[in-house]
Amino acid sequence: MIRLFLKILVLILLASFTLNAESKKVVSQKPILIKNVNIIPMTEDNRIIRNANVVIKDNKILSINKPIPKDVEIIDGEGKWLIPGLIDMHVHGFADIDFGESYPTKGNTFFVDNQNVMALYVANGVTTILDLNARVDNFAQRNEIIKGNVIGPRIALAALINGGNESGRIANTAEDGRQTVRLAKAEGYEFIKVYSQLNKETYTAIVDEARIVGMKVVGHIPNDLQGRVVEAFIPNFGMVAHAEEYAKQSKDFRDEDINRFVNLARENNTWLSPTLTVIKRILDQAKSLDIISRLEGFEYIHPLMQDKWLTSNQYNKGTNDERIERLEKLVDFNNRLVMAFNKAGVPIVSGTDAGSSGVIWGYSLHDEIENLTLAGLTNEEALVSTTRLSASWLGIEDKIGTVEEGKFADLILLDANPLEDIRNTREISGVFVNGKWLDKEDINQMMMNVKKWNDDNKDKYKWKDRKKF
Repeated sequence: MIRLFLKILVLILLASFTLNAESKKVVSQKPILIKNVNIIPMTEDNRIIRNANVVIKDNKILSINKPIPKDVEIIDGEGKWLIPGLIDMHVHGFADIDFGESYPTKGNTFFVDNQNVMALYVANGVTTILDLNARVDNFAQRNEIIKGNVIGPRIALAALINGGNESGRIANTAEDGRQTVRLAKAEGYEFIKVYSQLNKETYTAIVDEARIVGMKVVGHIPNDLQGRVVEAFIPNFGMVAHAEEYAKQSKDFRDEDINRFVNLARENNTWLSPTLTVIKRILDQAKSLDIISRLEGFEYIHPLMQDKWLTSNQYNKGTNDERIERLEKLVDFNNRLVMAFNKAGVPIVSGTDAGSSGVIWGYSLHDEIENLTLAGLTNEEALVSTTRLSASWLGIEDKIGTVEEGKFADLILLDANPLEDIRNTREISGVFVNGKWLDKEDINQMMMNVKKWNDDNKDKYKWKDRKKF
């Protein structure tokens, strides 16, 4: 009798589990209809589709203005604007780390809540990022997103290679450079970032080996090539990561140098990620640190970073009028460079250097978009740089970057038209992250949770005490 009872109980539990699983399955697969929305598709012709019906199913755009399935969840899109999710092509991810001296079996000592970290991107409609100095902990973050444990952006990962005697991946000979690239490829990195201390021989070998193994290269123009910048522009050097990398090659910030750089980039098919925002933030901080606590989104970054930016800020140390004047000239040069590159047809993408002091993950991309327009891009061109062009450089333009049938549902629903005012990219009504819909209330609740955690733990995290963690 007891055995019979146990068998029945097990069958009931299994049936309950199956029903619950099937119920969840049905809910997750229920199509979503965005009704009567205006679409800015960011395709090459970019014709606005007004009062459209968009159906999302199984994390993809199922249809646009086609027959609507019977049982759908409806989102009212009337008067709103649908654009692709935004892409930040230059971030430095905030992840678990060991600040102290390591030893076998120790592992990390400082841990982050990955949902709190990713919330800053999600709240701002940033659905894809390129981490330009990725670590194994960033792979772990990406896996948590892929498994569905964390809502966050798609993450592309670049391995940074430098020269000299710095820490990290170091290569000072051509063979070491090639081997470092091969190891990065084997470890699962998708891109290579070259850095400032590489000598010419090693830099050339790294870029060539990356070509051989099928990895694009982005990064700095090595200091070793000062005065010989033409030697940096070799096949597979795919993108310069900062406008100021060109500025370093111009003694007097002359227009003649800009014209020379335009020709080099165009002939070598080397794209540009200007990161205009970070230099403006450096200028602001060189003048005063008062700007930091007033930055939009500051209350949402981890208390450790809040404290670092306020108490151990390198941009404000040793500042003087001469340095501020030079930074002002640099900002002007960067704007002129971007205008010239855009006019010449050199592709420009949006990157922020998020994670640098004063450059807040997620929020800074809207600043960068606006700064691109201030440098001469039209509103549409700035949006293209942050969607379709960025997806193209990453090699996933068949998956994201435009609002088209079959693409992943990485989308932003805006309350106002960004083509009329670029600041409207901040007017977010809701976000689709890989097909998961978060409305304004969901986003607000997510950010309230982040702020509460930060406020509750503010006194526990001081930058000067980080090695004690």
